[in-house]
Amino acid sequence: MSGILERRLLTRDRGAGVLERLWRIPWGFVLLLCAVAGVGYVALLSAGSGDADLYANRHALRFGFCLVLMLAVGMLDIRLIRRCAWLAYAGTLGLLVLVALHGEVGKGAQRWIDLGPMQLQPSELMKIALVLALAAWFSRASFERIGNPLFLLPPAVAVLLPVLLIYRQPNLGTALIVAMLGAVMFWAAGVRWWKFALAGVLAAAAAPIVYDNLRDYQRQRILTFLDPESDPLGAGYNIIQSKIALGSGGIWGKGFLQGTQGALNFLPEKQTDFIFTLIAEEFGLIGAATALGLLMLVVAFCFLTALRCRHHFGRLLAVGLGTNYFLYIFVNVAMVTGSIPVGGVPLPLISHGGSAMLTVMLGFGLLIAVHLHRDAELGAVRE
Repeated sequence: MSGILERRLLTRDRGAGVLERLWRIPWGFVLLLCAVAGVGYVALLSAGSGDADLYANRHALRFGFCLVLMLAVGMLDIRLIRRCAWLAYAGTLGLLVLVALHGEVGKGAQRWIDLGPMQLQPSELMKIALVLALAAWFSRASFERIGNPLFLLPPAVAVLLPVLLIYRQPNLGTALIVAMLGAVMFWAAGVRWWKFALAGVLAAAAAPIVYDNLRDYQRQRILTFLDPESDPLGAGYNIIQSKIALGSGGIWGKGFLQGTQGALNFLPEKQTDFIFTLIAEEFGLIGAATALGLLMLVVAFCFLTALRCRHHFGRLLAVGLGTNYFLYIFVNVAMVTGSIPVGGVPLPLISHGGSAMLTVMLGFGLLIAVHLHRDAELGAVRE
């Protein structure tokens, strides 16, 4: 009889815990994400020339599914998340190996796994898995132990393996982003500055070798970045059309569905990589700045969560997730403005595409879990 009563009390307490966590979810942050996705819906409606079924409705359906998934992940116990971090990394690394062996080929690259309703790009998921694994590794270590080069060897290998697998797809842009994410996690963990200087020297020494082994189209992207006008109807076409669209929007833009570069299909990949250019053309500097402002508020919430968290695992995880989202934004906007070579990086929650949205929403679910458990006790560090 007492056992039955205890089980009932435990069930009641768990139910109360779930309700309490639901109440404590940062609903303002959730509404902010909905606002960003709303900007994406309007932009994709324009990209489809007013036909919602072409891009916009699928974007809304994906966001609705990912929103539920985000809230479910956010309700998980932070201790369970830390215990499963390396398991998630191993599983995602296995998916990258599967892509190398049997992945779907598209536009000359082998990057996707065909799941029927959608194509999954494991290189996107690896960004979250790597942040999780490195946060779990460094969160238990003292500052003195982090200074030991042997202690840094396993996480360095954990960064290098996916970078090499992603580079071979080939996907140089994502490989570099994963490498930068790893570097930020090492810095946030307290790795000494001279080790970064040494890594920078080694990277500079290896740059000519990497350049010689790039595909022809990758080298062409770099040359086009340096001089887009050298081939205005070929390799330089995309970035030239992007700049024309950016400049023609002016302060207030041409108006919804009134853009010429996008509507007449001069603007390439307007629903994915160049969606920000479409926004700037139709809504001008004001619209583009508003979209960027919303995106940066999301980044700010990530780093604010890190500052408010009392345990090292949560701080590292929030910093990594915020950096990942910021890199998406920075690389995409810098790409379409001609500040860096053109590469296939979408604008998260705005561009059309499932893998990037799934990745960032899973990350935001983990961020919500950090927010809800920011005062949790996760144990002492290892000396």
